[in-house]
Amino acid sequence: MEERAGEGQSIEARAALLLQLRRAGVRDLAIMRAFETTPRALFAPYRFRDLAARDMALPIGCGQTMPAAADLARRLEALAIEPHHRVLEVGTGSGFGAAVLSRLAREVVTIERFETLAIEARRRLAELALANVEARFGDGLAMEETPGFFDRIVLHMSFHEPPPAVLAALAPGGGAVFGRFEPPAADDSPPSERLRLTRRQADALWSETDIGSCRLGSALAGRAKAL
Repeated sequence: MEERAGEGQSIEARAALLLQLRRAGVRDLAIMRAFETTPRALFAPYRFRDLAARDMALPIGCGQTMPAAADLARRLEALAIEPHHRVLEVGTGSGFGAAVLSRLAREVVTIERFETLAIEARRRLAELALANVEARFGDGLAMEETPGFFDRIVLHMSFHEPPPAVLAALAPGGGAVFGRFEPPAADDSPPSERLRLTRRQADALWSETDIGSCRLGSALAGRAKAL
């Protein structure tokens, strides 16, 4: 079957990707629909577009990667995003995550520290005419450019301790997903990474849940025009 203009991915390819998400344990129907209606190939570098329907990470420039579809879906599923939510994403990357989030939430603010990636992501999001997404170039960990509170926050990176400035922007009752480095099992072993869900139940009451292993890489602070 031919691709429809602007999709960059056939219906059969998207169906195959959804089947892979099912096999990976993704069950949230809203997330499945969001992936089905968001052309992943549009956000992949041109030379890797034939791989966009596969559940695999893809390089996108500036030393960054586009996460495997199932890994991204797992993070978003843990957040239990609802249509009225305001969501912050730190680490825009290709922009695909922001595009998927736009199908799930009322408003999405996404921040990328690499200017070249931010420009490209903004262009791709504009192609899909996603009016509820704002893509910014900046330091998402400093929280200087993100006014207000967010119901959900997703950070595509790992920390030894989650950034207090970002968590301070989480509304009461909200949740944030991020990676956390755990101490190595032996002196000569690297630290492991665990995906964590933190919930803010009240001003001084927090809870944290381990979701499973992940490979997000260390958080990088500040802005960068290029690698």
